[in-house]
Amino acid sequence: MATSNDIKKGLCIEYSNDIFKVIEFLHVKPGKGPAFVRTKLKSVTNGKVIDNTFSAGHKIDEVKVITRKFQYLYDDENGFHFMNNEDFSQLYINKEMIENAQFMKAGEEVTIILKEADETPLSAELPQSVYLDVIEADPGVKGNTATNALKNAIVETGARVMVPLFIEPGDRIKVSTEDGSYLERVK
Repeated sequence: MATSNDIKKGLCIEYSNDIFKVIEFLHVKPGKGPAFVRTKLKSVTNGKVIDNTFSAGHKIDEVKVITRKFQYLYDDENGFHFMNNEDFSQLYINKEMIENAQFMKAGEEVTIILKEADETPLSAELPQSVYLDVIEADPGVKGNTATNALKNAIVETGARVMVPLFIEPGDRIKVSTEDGSYLERVK
C-alpha cells in the first residue's frame, strides 16, 4: 500500500470503488497546517475527471499496471480493436477509454495500459504526435497573412484540425494528439 507521498503522474490508484489514473498532481506545503497533495484524477472506466486532495501520509491503494504496444486495427460502433505485436492476440477497448481517438489510423502503434492482476485494459495512450494526410481544406484567402491566420482542414481519419493558410489538400501534416493542434507540414 502506498501513501500520498508516492503520487506521481501516470500512477493508477483505486479510489471510490473505481480505478483512476493521476493526470496532474501538486504537493503543497503551506506555512500553516499540514501538507497535502492536490490531484486531478481520470477514471479509466468512464473517462470522468475529478479533483481530489489527499492529506500528507494518506494511504492509497495502488493498482499494479503493465504497458504493452498494440497495433490499431479497426473500430466499430462500440469501440476499437487492437492486435498485440508480440503474440498477435486481439484486444477490444471501449470508445470512452481512449482520449482523442479521432487521430488514430489503422496500423498506428498505441500503448495500452493493462491491470497486472487479470490483464484487463485500463486505458490507451496515443503517441505524442501523428502524421496525417489532409483530405480537405478550406481555401486560403489571399491577404490574410498579417497574423497567424488558420483555416479548417479535414485529415484522413475524419478529424478537424486548424491549419495555416498555406496547407492544401494532399499535404502531410504532423498533429499533436494531446490537443489536436497543427505542429508542422511534412515533406
